[in-house]
Amino acid sequence: MGTYVPNTKEEQHRMLKAIGLNSMDELFDVIPDEVKLNGPLDIPKGMSEMEVSMKMREIADKNKVFKSVFRGCGAYRHYIPAIVKQVVSKEEFITAYTPYQAEISQGILQSIFEFQTMICELTGMQVSNASVYDGATAAAEAVIMSKERKRKKALISASVNPMIIETIGTYITGTDMDMDIIPVKDGLTDLESLKDMLDEDTACVLIQQPNFYGLLEDGDGIGGILSGSDIKYIMSCNPISLGVLKAPAEYGVDIAVGEGQPLGIGLSFGGPYLGFMATTDKLMRRLPGRIVGETKDSQGRRAFVLTLQAREQHIRREKASSNICSNQALCAMTAAVYLAAVGRNGLKQVASLSMSKAHYLAERLCEIEGFDMVYKGEFFNEFVTTAGTDVDKLLGTLEEHGILGGYPLNDKHILWCATELNTKNEIDAMIEILKMEVN
Repeated sequence: MGTYVPNTKEEQHRMLKAIGLNSMDELFDVIPDEVKLNGPLDIPKGMSEMEVSMKMREIADKNKVFKSVFRGCGAYRHYIPAIVKQVVSKEEFITAYTPYQAEISQGILQSIFEFQTMICELTGMQVSNASVYDGATAAAEAVIMSKERKRKKALISASVNPMIIETIGTYITGTDMDMDIIPVKDGLTDLESLKDMLDEDTACVLIQQPNFYGLLEDGDGIGGILSGSDIKYIMSCNPISLGVLKAPAEYGVDIAVGEGQPLGIGLSFGGPYLGFMATTDKLMRRLPGRIVGETKDSQGRRAFVLTLQAREQHIRREKASSNICSNQALCAMTAAVYLAAVGRNGLKQVASLSMSKAHYLAERLCEIEGFDMVYKGEFFNEFVTTAGTDVDKLLGTLEEHGILGGYPLNDKHILWCATELNTKNEIDAMIEILKMEVN
């Protein structure tokens, strides 16, 4: 038996006798026999290091690695400067656990503080937390922190990424909050429907900018509708887009959230990713998770501390703003190093290139018979087209050429994406493949 048991048989018998039992099986009688594992585990024998290495390579060879990617949907392929991985791979960073012992974690706390500062500059908000698990979690936490004693309904635009909507639904299950979906019109949040749905029970309105279809929402119009009310305005945004688009604060947003993966974090099979949250001074004490603050030590030197903590590990659970009790410290550092490496002008260039490549891709796709833009609104780096043939077959043909095409929304529509990494030559090459497939 390979299980490690830290006590002897004699000690086990004494403990069982003390509680009136004769065997370990009696201790687990409450568990139904059909869910117990009876008999030895069907685990193969151990292998040498060389054999394990060969086996892992064999498994890795089953992966399909695409040379060209035209898919986004919340996770994006961007260029990551070499210095980013060089810095965050340093042993003192990559092996550090989350800073529970703040007084001896000054280096990690400083990196989080820098991340918070950059997120505030990016969003235009006054305060940021140390990060949460991912963008969907950030959106869900923002909805929860918007709840008031008499305001317990969240209005979520149908143009928000479906995975975010599903995560919010999971978060509010078992609470006294409700969620209603705002209809879309021409791919955008329907402002007239939004006006009709607002009432005294509405706690918050959440939109995505750019939205799931890549379109730019009327952030100012929504801000105007909510202005002067106690309803919280939440915006989930693509951080790269903020290199060229207005900051959330300029729309009158109360809470800005988003997925930080585009900021120097690889696609990595879906994680770990990075959720960022920023808000106003007024809502600072409701912000979940950790916040790192700057102070001075007893000798007047610059120092960093965890501050304004209102989570269940520090206060009575019924008064806690969240049960988030950790943060993505290494991913947050990665984002901070990326932003420092590319700088203000570099981020603007990444955003501009992504947008221009997407518009060029859209123009070329619309040259193909059967391919047309589904929505006519302005877009950033994603857009939806019709397809001139069977969607699955078309995307399968692209895969045979080492190209990951757009995301199939249904059997007629495809959501395409382009970033600065998509060259004119590879866009043109894909267009020729699609033309042959359609014809």
